[in-house]
Amino acid sequence: MPSIQSSGIRSVIRKYSMYFALVIIMIVFSVTTGGTFLTPRNLTNLMFQTSYIAVLAIGVVLVIIAGHTDLSLGSLTGLLGGIMAVLQVKFGWSTPMVILAGVLIGMTFGAWHGFWIAFQRIPAFIVTLAGMLSYRGVLIMLTGGETIAPMRDSFKMIGQGYLPRISQDLPFHDTTMILGVLAVAVFIGFQIHNRRLRIKHGFPVGKAPAFAAGIGLASAAILGAFLMIALYRGIPYSALLLIFLTLILHYVSTRTPFGRYVFAIGGNVEAARLSGINIRKVNFSLYVLMGSLAAVSGMLFTARLNSATASAGTMFEFDAITAAIIGGASVMGGEGSVIGAVIGALVTGSLNNGMGLMNIPTDRQQIIKGLILLLVVWFDIGMRKKRR
Repeated sequence: MPSIQSSGIRSVIRKYSMYFALVIIMIVFSVTTGGTFLTPRNLTNLMFQTSYIAVLAIGVVLVIIAGHTDLSLGSLTGLLGGIMAVLQVKFGWSTPMVILAGVLIGMTFGAWHGFWIAFQRIPAFIVTLAGMLSYRGVLIMLTGGETIAPMRDSFKMIGQGYLPRISQDLPFHDTTMILGVLAVAVFIGFQIHNRRLRIKHGFPVGKAPAFAAGIGLASAAILGAFLMIALYRGIPYSALLLIFLTLILHYVSTRTPFGRYVFAIGGNVEAARLSGINIRKVNFSLYVLMGSLAAVSGMLFTARLNSATASAGTMFEFDAITAAIIGGASVMGGEGSVIGAVIGALVTGSLNNGMGLMNIPTDRQQIIKGLILLLVVWFDIGMRKKRR
């Protein structure tokens, strides 16, 4: 019995550690910055700063689950953002055409990675490392070392704009609060539906009072977050896009055969092959998906800065991979979640934002983030050994 209880405790710690970490980080930075960190304005800025990293994280987490990696994320994001900037600034393309071109080019680069990894069986580390170096060089050539600006207003709005409000007389952003109430309603309905399914199929569930208390606390947290955002200028378009993509990839990873194949490959590639899974097709598709998400991330980053530079996307791969691992993805493959990757992105974004507010020098920030990544991986490996 003690071993079962300790195993359950370890499972809970691993499952919810990212949430605990996020809460602790926010409390610490709120105290050390004199309350500035948790102001509506700064939380909105945090959403802007996190969105493009989170978009990469929800893709790379699937790559990591499958047992691979992608070191080209930062350079590819910068390159695709630079391409979209050049197309509109120098060639006068419309915003829809620029976005379409960026996504298609991103998918092409992803297919290039997928070809070498899935069909030529070259390790993902080598293929994407080559991409990281090559894409940065192409970006420097593309921009000529200069800043490409400004973007079209419609394009810039994607990275800087907010959802419009209905009434100008209310002391809060009403549209955001409506979305918050809808989000809580969907969350409660989803949790109740999942509980009923588990009961129907004979899976164990917690007691009703504990279930209700958990839903109540989570709903209050969701509504509180929306309220904080509503007290400033409302929810940004970039956050809405992130939520939309997160919901899609969460569904794909948990409710479709493709998602099950990804987990199966990461858990035991030989068993997956013997069960008839087309491993090459799945791996190829993962990198095509990753290329399209790099385009979306590049769009958000370029639109937010209203410019493209040769240094755009530097170290984005580190933040995205760290976010995925903090969010529960195992470096050994077979474990992770899209929702966890978003929470992990919020953790890394909070660290960057909080250390910036505290005026911690950049060199020390890099040291701190490197140590955090090392500790998270050490924790993950330790938990795996204990389970065995």
